[in-house]
Amino acid sequence: MSGRSSGAFDEVYAIVRGIPAGRVMTYGQVSEIMDRRISPAAVGWALSQCPADVPWQRIVNGKGGCSTGERQIRRLRKEGIKFRKGALDLSEYRFSPRSI
Repeated sequence: MSGRSSGAFDEVYAIVRGIPAGRVMTYGQVSEIMDRRISPAAVGWALSQCPADVPWQRIVNGKGGCSTGERQIRRLRKEGIKFRKGALDLSEYRFSPRSI
């Protein structure tokens, strides 16, 4: 992994650590906060190898679905998030940070 990727991944981790329990952001939101220096797919790649203290489960796809499956859904349910038809309501649970 290049130094540039490592720095970008560290920024992803910092953003995700700032999401409160019971709230979520999308891969695209994280990319947007980073001025699209990395793609939403790269955000997912960063989270696939994140440190244990990063609440990776709080990142969902743009439709409120869980890209990583049942384990992610279970973790989010423990935080109080409700799902309907396999997705959560982004209008209810989306976190929009003012600054990170």
